[in-house]
Amino acid sequence: MPLRLPDWTPSASLDPVHLDWLDRASVSLALLRLERIDPLVSGNKWFKLAPHLARAAALGAEGVISLGGAHSNHLHALAAGCRFGFPCVGLLRGEPVETPTVSDLRELGMALHWLGYGGYRARHLPGFWEPWAARYPGFLQVPEGGGGLVGAQGCAPLVAMIQEQLPRLGWDDYDALWLAAGTGTTLAGLVLGEGGRHPVFGALAVSPDHGVAQQVSAVLAEAGAEDAGYRLLDASRGGFARVDAALAQELFDFEARTGIELDPLYTAKALIALRQHVEAGYLAAGSRVIMLHTGGLQGRRAMLPRLQRLAGYTATSAEASR
Repeated sequence: MPLRLPDWTPSASLDPVHLDWLDRASVSLALLRLERIDPLVSGNKWFKLAPHLARAAALGAEGVISLGGAHSNHLHALAAGCRFGFPCVGLLRGEPVETPTVSDLRELGMALHWLGYGGYRARHLPGFWEPWAARYPGFLQVPEGGGGLVGAQGCAPLVAMIQEQLPRLGWDDYDALWLAAGTGTTLAGLVLGEGGRHPVFGALAVSPDHGVAQQVSAVLAEAGAEDAGYRLLDASRGGFARVDAALAQELFDFEARTGIELDPLYTAKALIALRQHVEAGYLAAGSRVIMLHTGGLQGRRAMLPRLQRLAGYTATSAEASR
């Protein structure tokens, strides 16, 4: 049966955030709460996926197939989309392991195949998709993370979502957009949506040698857009999925003060990068900043005990602090 595109267009609220270090610098911050758009399809992932699914529907595809790791927010959003009535297949990095994410993928109806580490590294080689196309004929292959120009175009409307809510904050404009960058797809989408009106700052969740700058440039070039209007900052703290005591403490302190949970691999790192930028004096007094909360809370479940240990919390005291 051909894929049916879900009739669902989520929106996220733009909420002010008040923190001591922002007040000292006279900088205002508002958070686009993408983590709250849906209990299962959370964050920026759906906006990257939606145009891929629209393409699959237009092509009469019977399902979709994509790749990710055992904590993948991308696969989690894709699997959650199975509830809309389309089959999905996940090719996973590494050897079989049971994580909260993997359990969800299975329960949501995604067919799972473990590739090992060598098999996953081969995903960019010619012929990689041939056996999977034979096993799942009629399934559209969605790039890892929902990346590429198609995914970026799905994120471009987030700029309009932000701008239409400014009056509610009492703002007539803002000075910059901030977000965590993994593949750079969402960042490229924001650059496309901004059209040069405001700078976009991407806090790298991966090390700078992962080629994010090249990927963003390639997407913008394919779109015929100018490769400008954004800046990448290294916020990886040594590499993707690297966390430390300072990050854990910042995450829990933020949650205690705001009641907003953060994921440790993306938005928490972007917040620390913004704080460093503010405290270094790079933002003038009176500046107004929008940051995207890109979700990922489902992935933090497996990391929470480690974060609590790093911050010197027990499970009980960590929950009490929020």
